[in-house]
This record gives sequence, structure tokens and C-alpha cells, in this order.
Amino acid sequence: MSLIRVVAEDADSGARLGRISLPSGEVESPVFMPVGTQATVKTMTPRELRATGASMIVCNTYHLYLRPGVERIASLGGVSRFMGWEGPVLTDSGGYQVYSLAALTKVTDEGARFQSHIDGSRHLFTPESVVDVQERLGSDVAMCLDECPPYPVQRDRAEQAVERTTLWAKRSRDSAGGSQALFGIVQGATYRDLRERSARELLGIGFDGYALGGLCLGEPSDVTYDLVSAVAAYLPPDKPRYLMGAGYPEDIVEAVRRGVDMFDCVLPTRNGRTGTAFTSEGRIAIRNAVHAGDEGPLDPECSCDTCRGFSRAYLRHLFIVGEALGPRLLTLHNVHFYQKLMKEIRSSIEEGRFRTWSREFLASRRSRRRIASDTGKDIQRR
Repeated sequence: MSLIRVVAEDADSGARLGRISLPSGEVESPVFMPVGTQATVKTMTPRELRATGASMIVCNTYHLYLRPGVERIASLGGVSRFMGWEGPVLTDSGGYQVYSLAALTKVTDEGARFQSHIDGSRHLFTPESVVDVQERLGSDVAMCLDECPPYPVQRDRAEQAVERTTLWAKRSRDSAGGSQALFGIVQGATYRDLRERSARELLGIGFDGYALGGLCLGEPSDVTYDLVSAVAAYLPPDKPRYLMGAGYPEDIVEAVRRGVDMFDCVLPTRNGRTGTAFTSEGRIAIRNAVHAGDEGPLDPECSCDTCRGFSRAYLRHLFIVGEALGPRLLTLHNVHFYQKLMKEIRSSIEEGRFRTWSREFLASRRSRRRIASDTGKDIQRR
């Protein structure tokens, strides 16, 4: 299955403009997918999401499997109908959550045995069962169960994860059926040769798209970019390339330069709920006292409802007094900011000016980042 049709490419980089064809509709790429972990992009309605320009979202198999359960969602027409979202959905396999949230996890070649972080009940995820759950959820894109080692990790542990990820990928491919696209996930931690090996092995199995997992976990940015470049060189041009968990605007632009088509991250929504906005002026911590008397908009270059209707002073007030409207308005703005960024990326590729645009964007962001307010280290992965 050739999911992506490349319609324009940047002559000076790997950036490409594409159309990804899925059962629920066509998606323009590069695309940023807001994260709706539990069948909701927190604080936002599907209509509000659409208004920002969002065309595709991510939900999570681990969370939906536990609550409300795959049987319930399937009986109600699948995850899109369940949440009222008219558009494509990608479901993450839940493997990362098994390792990061569940108690007493035991991973073997069979699969991952774990206890629910909710009630302590015991469960087993196998490559076959995870594919089956995602098929019943009715997503457009399913992800193979993979083993995602932490950062940093010793080479022997990373190599073991590559071997198990390949083993599970074969079993996932063999058990998949229907119209749902299935993506393999390249692992290998920060070891370039292991990343290249993982990519070659997945290509030998054959998938509808390929993701880079286990990055954006705290490794230096230049390491991330080098590994993305190395892996992208192995991936076929007619398959979508997905960098999981990359959320900072600078990282997205750098990855687009290296040929990546798809992105997701909790940063715009999580940071919005905690009071940090992504703007044309850099990141802004709205709780800071400097905004207390500021009548200006959150971002003078933004046309979202938050920026058109409310001042920084008012937004700060909402956070200081604990009003729910504050997180809602900042989340709306952040998601709008990311969709605007992706639209600018796509336009610059189509018009043959991506090289100039990306250089100016990155230089501006790096300059502003030195003076922008920040709330601390952000957790990128879902």
C-alpha cells in the first residue's frame, strides 16, 4: 500500500510536500497530529480542533484498552465515532505506556505482561493482540508493538530491543488485515548502526509507513537530527515517515529538512494547560508578573480566538485564580500555533522557498529562546 504521494520536494534538503491517503480522508503532509490520548484532545472539542487546521489526531491503545475498553468503543462504532471526530486517527500501540506507567512490567519475546496503573489488574500485550485491539478501535493507522528502551541505555540493552522489535514487527505484520495501515517502528536508541539495522529489518518485512521511536527522550538535539538523517536515507519515498514524540517547533522544522512527514506530541496541549504558550516571540509563561498589566494579545501575529479576544493580563488572571478557561484558551492557541506552523512549512515547500524560510525560522527561534520565559523542562513523549 503506497499511502503517500509526494507532490513537491525541496531541492536543497529532504523536505517534501505530500498527500497521505487514508480510509477516513486525505491528509496533507508534513502534518502535526494533536494527541488525544484517551479519545479527547484535552479541553478541546472536535469542532475546535478542526478550526485550528488539525486534520488527524493520535489516540492511545493502552489507555483505551483499559478505559472504557475496546469492546465498548467497537460497539459504539469505533474511536472516531465515539469521540465525534470526523477525520483520520492514528493509534499508538501503547508499548511506551506499558513501560512508563504500568506496574511490575515483564517483557519477554511473548509480549509485555503488566499491571494496570488504574486498578492493578493484570494484562498481556502481544504483537497480535495489540494489532487486534487497534483494528477493533477502527483507527486509520495502527502501530506495531515495539520495545522502547529509556535514554540513556547501554548498547547491549538497545540491541536486545532492536531484536525484539523486529520479532514483534514480523508477528504484527502476519496478524494484520483489512484496510487499516500498519506502521513499523525503528528502534536502536542513540546507536546509529543499530538504527540502520532496525530500518533494514523492517523494510525486509514491509510496512505501509515507518516511524522513528525512542527519540526525543532527552538526548542532545544534534544526536536526534543525525539519527533522523541516517534512518530517513533508508526509508522508501512512497511510505510516510513519522517521528514520534517530536514537539518543539525547532525539532519539527529540523526533521522536515530531513524528510519526515508526520509528527505528534503532548507539548502544545500539556504546556497550554500549565500556562506556557508557544508564540512567534518564543515561549511565554503567562503566570509571570510581567504580564499582569499587559493589554496586548498573547501573540500579535496569531489570528486564533484566544489572541483576537483576550489580553495577556486577562489570561494571566485566569491562571492565577484557577479558572478552567485559562488552560482551555492557551491550549486552543498552542494547537492553532502548531497547525499554522505546519501550513507555513507546506506552503514554503510548495513555493520552492523552504530552505530560506527554514533558515530564517530557526535563526529567529534560537535567538528568541535565549530571552523567552520558560517553565522548566518539558516532557515530550505521550
